Amino acid sequence: MTTTVGRQRSLQAIGESYESLREKFTNAGQGHVFAFWDELNEDEREVLLSHLRRIDVDRVNRIYHKSTTSPPKPQVASIGPLPQARLASTINNANKVSAWEERGLRLIAHNKVGVILLAGGQGTRLGSSAPKGCYDIGLPSHKSLFRIQAERIRRLESLATKYATGTERIVIPWYIMVSGPTKQPTVSYFRDNNFFGLDPENVFFFEQGVLPAFTNEGKIFMETKCSPSLAPDGNGGIYAALQREGVIKDLERRRIQYVHTYCVDNCLVKVADPVFIGYCVEQEAECGAKAVPKASPEESVGVICLRDGKFSVVEYSEIDKTMAAERKPDGTLVYNAANIANHFYTVDFLRRVDELEGELEYHIAHKKIKHVDLATGEPVAPTSNNGIKLEMFIFDVFPFIDKMAVLEVDRKDEFSPLKNAPGSGSDSPETSRADILNQCVRWARAAGANVIKPERQADDVIVLEISPLVSYAGEGLTSLKGVSVNTPKYLEDAQDLKDLIDPQDYSL
Repeated sequence: MTTTVGRQRSLQAIGESYESLREKFTNAGQGHVFAFWDELNEDEREVLLSHLRRIDVDRVNRIYHKSTTSPPKPQVASIGPLPQARLASTINNANKVSAWEERGLRLIAHNKVGVILLAGGQGTRLGSSAPKGCYDIGLPSHKSLFRIQAERIRRLESLATKYATGTERIVIPWYIMVSGPTKQPTVSYFRDNNFFGLDPENVFFFEQGVLPAFTNEGKIFMETKCSPSLAPDGNGGIYAALQREGVIKDLERRRIQYVHTYCVDNCLVKVADPVFIGYCVEQEAECGAKAVPKASPEESVGVICLRDGKFSVVEYSEIDKTMAAERKPDGTLVYNAANIANHFYTVDFLRRVDELEGELEYHIAHKKIKHVDLATGEPVAPTSNNGIKLEMFIFDVFPFIDKMAVLEVDRKDEFSPLKNAPGSGSDSPETSRADILNQCVRWARAAGANVIKPERQADDVIVLEISPLVSYAGEGLTSLKGVSVNTPKYLEDAQDLKDLIDPQDYSL
């Protein structure tokens, strides 16, 4: 009897959703998404409705119309360098860095800082179907990217206690944007690993938005009889997702004022970096971006600069060779701020971004889109481009920002993306592993340690791993002064650090 009642309720819910959704899509000129409704069984109908519930059809129609009818941008834009007043560097700037760091740590100590992680991608190029954050880059500890970042948060919460003025627990809430395919595996991975020592109440998963693929006439493609053709709306979809998924409300509930946002595939990322937070707050910026110096004028990377007098990320193809090679009197490139998708926001700004959607432009990509023929129901696999997909980039809001701050950081300490398959030679698991190990060696040597490479080791990379729980950015290692560290070595915690040192000489 219980099963029957439950089934009746399910059918009733489907009917109610069907009526309202069909009316909405029909009024929007997209009623064809129900073309096969009469052929679908109950489960297939629920699949269709679940997809359609995720689509704000009036909004996607507006996006399509604006993207396809807006006049094209001028072929030649006026490109200019960043204003010096909005640009600073951590490189060879120790005094400023120290002041920014203290300011950031004080804000963290007063629970004013949160973190947003973009983690919607899978490790497909790495030969893994798991979320990219689950990937093991081959460190001695075999920690995944997720674990490394979680432990950096834990260490930073500990460091900030120095500046606490009350008894309130210091918390850096972590908001993790996942996609449809990665949501359940990511949540399960965190649960299976006890959230890496973080309180689950302070880890918030939210889902990236999707946009349908369109015909050239603006009709939504149906991938199957019960599924529209959907794709992620780009990393710029984060702004709408923060509102839709309740992240803004949670930030407001916690009275968070500032947010650090980054991508999961950067193994060197300084999560909730107090230096970056402190610098942007000093600048009274509503948005900030980290950049690394370009490796060469020819490096194929987007550059943060001005386009028509507004902050923008300009693709390398838009800057001619002469302009790309221009240098300042100190010898550095004029267009030197390579974008690394590492941002600061005020929560006030994130709250207002929703109001900008009518002005933001989505990028059009002409694609070959598989679909079902609405007349026959047969699958179609086109051999040439037959439709468009739309996406927004996270930096597309930059031109609408008046108070922007750009912070140049050292690439070797802060940027090592994981993009390519093992053995590919660049931006690979091997380079990620090497960059973390090399950083740990630099930290130990800066503290005065004698790091010893095994005589028979052919590899140039010295295997010394220091857990983020021991050091966030090289601090806490002064006790290594004069100590010989034989490698390979993994320092997992304070006890491992203590064991390296003669007890009578040990002091923290």
